[in-house]
Amino acid sequence: MERRGQWWALAVLVLPVLLISVDATVLGFALPYLSEDLGPTGAEQLWIVDVYSFVLAGLLVFMGTLGDRIGRRRLLLAGAVAFGLASVLAAFATSSMMLILARALLGVGGATLMPSTLSLIRSIFTDDRRRRTAVGVWSAAFSGGMAVGPVVGGWLLEHFWWGSVFLINVPVMLVLLVAGPLLLPEHRDPNPGRFDFLSALLSLGAMLPVVYGVKIAATSGFTWSAAVAIVVGLGLGVLFVRRQRRLERPMLDLALFSNRMFTASVVTNLLGVFALVGLLFLVPQYLQLVLGLSPITAALWMLPATVAGIAGALLAVRLARRVRVPVLVSVGLLLGAAGFLMLTAIGTTAGLAAVVVAFVLVGGGVALSETLTNDLVISAAPVDRAGAASAISETGYELGGALGTALLGSLATAVYQSGLAGSLNAAPHDAAMDTAVAAAHDTLGGAVAAAGSLPAPAAEALVTSAREAFVSGLHVTAWAGAAILVYTAVQAYFLLTRGRRRNSSSKEAPLPV
Repeated sequence: MERRGQWWALAVLVLPVLLISVDATVLGFALPYLSEDLGPTGAEQLWIVDVYSFVLAGLLVFMGTLGDRIGRRRLLLAGAVAFGLASVLAAFATSSMMLILARALLGVGGATLMPSTLSLIRSIFTDDRRRRTAVGVWSAAFSGGMAVGPVVGGWLLEHFWWGSVFLINVPVMLVLLVAGPLLLPEHRDPNPGRFDFLSALLSLGAMLPVVYGVKIAATSGFTWSAAVAIVVGLGLGVLFVRRQRRLERPMLDLALFSNRMFTASVVTNLLGVFALVGLLFLVPQYLQLVLGLSPITAALWMLPATVAGIAGALLAVRLARRVRVPVLVSVGLLLGAAGFLMLTAIGTTAGLAAVVVAFVLVGGGVALSETLTNDLVISAAPVDRAGAASAISETGYELGGALGTALLGSLATAVYQSGLAGSLNAAPHDAAMDTAVAAAHDTLGGAVAAAGSLPAPAAEALVTSAREAFVSGLHVTAWAGAAILVYTAVQAYFLLTRGRRRNSSSKEAPLPV
């Protein structure tokens, strides 16, 4: 494929990446409106956000293998159709459960999009330097989506209903469906082996119960239902691994994990996104519901962070020519940790500047590190198994995002509920106040909505208590995020350095580090 054709193909491949990033950010800004209109409980609100990532993560390996078998371009275009239809269903949802179902279907569509984009980059760009540049552009598209999403979403939320944020997916998918067949080459594994539905069911069955159990344990304590779900999921995971070891052509090639560079990169992706997405869940709510900014104003204040993310991804490509990759990955993660530490000092009336600077450090640092680890992941696999390797990378990314929302979001919710209850228990109550407090218990958006039914003094007291409790939850989550990124930086440095030495001393071709 000629060089000009390669870059046109890359332009098409970043469209789904932009869309996924836009969706993640837009939904965070739409949460206050969802809380007021659909009235979700705290658990339902978390499911609305993260069921997409759970389903997507559970299906990615299956879809990556499917793309290797039937063709990655074909799978990409099929995913575009599914994603567009699910977006329409989400836009016109009339209940929390209907929206959760639509988000799950979006996860099915997204699972066909993500492994196809990265594996096609691996197939199209055979030169190491150009491939790393392409991966840098691919990574920068996530940050670009973060920039476009809040601004477009903020404008839509100020002029239309919250469902309009999902309809922006439709025109992007139409462009992909028209341009894809013209600009993208088809690639598939010439010897794909037997198609294995049982392995796909086991992978999904292993992931969802474990995540569900962790969510229940984080919000309600370690109950019997949480324990049973985790045990069932782990048991199915053991069956999945044993089946992969027996198959001549497994759905998930476990031999990839024997490469230390590959494993370290996947784990680094998972933990880095775990911290970043947990922050994305909370910061839009802080800007709108604590500081009182409009959606569009809050979005504009987040633009510096998204520009930093684009710069971090593109800068990684240049720096990697002069600085060792393990050093760059660790530095990026430590910058992110510094950003989280800044968030521990914000308050209910002042903190905008600290949020902007903190988000710049987190967005730029994580983008810098994950551009390099994504390149290591796809370069470790043979070109005919690029779909499966890309799917593993994306599984780590999406699972990290889902768990970040679930665990860090649940941590923030637990601190919020505890702080709100302690603050209001000492206040005088009447029947109206009791009703409002019950509505405010799960989410800050619910507290703001419930305050509208109270007299001015009681409403002010409720909102003030809720904001203070929310900020306390954000502080605890920021400490947790900083600790996670510091640990990940240290782990990544030692594992990637050892993997580099091992590859250099082996007979295998060394990875580009």
